[in-house]
Amino acid sequence: MAVLEKPRAVSANPPQLQQGDVLTRTEFERRYAAMPHVKKAELIEGIVYMASPVRADVHGIPHVDLATLLRVYATKHPGLLVADNATVRLDTLNEPQPDLLLMRENGQAHMDADGYICGAPEFIAEIAASSASYDLHQKKRTYQRAGVLEYLVWIADENRLLWCRLLNDEFVEIPADADGLIASATFPGLVIDSKALTAGDLAAALARLA
Repeated sequence: MAVLEKPRAVSANPPQLQQGDVLTRTEFERRYAAMPHVKKAELIEGIVYMASPVRADVHGIPHVDLATLLRVYATKHPGLLVADNATVRLDTLNEPQPDLLLMRENGQAHMDADGYICGAPEFIAEIAASSASYDLHQKKRTYQRAGVLEYLVWIADENRLLWCRLLNDEFVEIPADADGLIASATFPGLVIDSKALTAGDLAAALARLA
């Protein structure tokens, strides 16, 4: 007589996210949702990255200054959205949470019924502690492939901005002019004064916006 094996109990609690986990986006979201105490985790090329403690000098202050600049620009140009640390559903293996993004309401990305952004926003900005950061490597390649049109990285330890523009499906660095200015090709009037911004002169940087 065959003995029926008792079904194993299935835990209602998913495993916790761990740095380096290899997951699908669906499983990543399931585990992330079960960990409300975790403020920032990202899925890049199917690999989980979790944020370290954030320093004010190399992240918190630059982040606020750049967010202020983007928000002020958006108030001058209706039909734009600025988001801070918003989850972006790029594809089945990539769900980043960029520091800042700027997108058109009826552009190449959209907000779904759950309030998440789906698709590639036109502009993404990240604050990186150094040029060794994955913002300049894994995430950069992911944003390039997804079709982000412009990508700005503030490399805080080196006190410089790196601005890339998507040309022929590849990110090409756009250098600042002699005055330290970089102008967006996607958003007219969005001019970043790299000298003023990295010097902490937010008022001068805001004055450059049109």
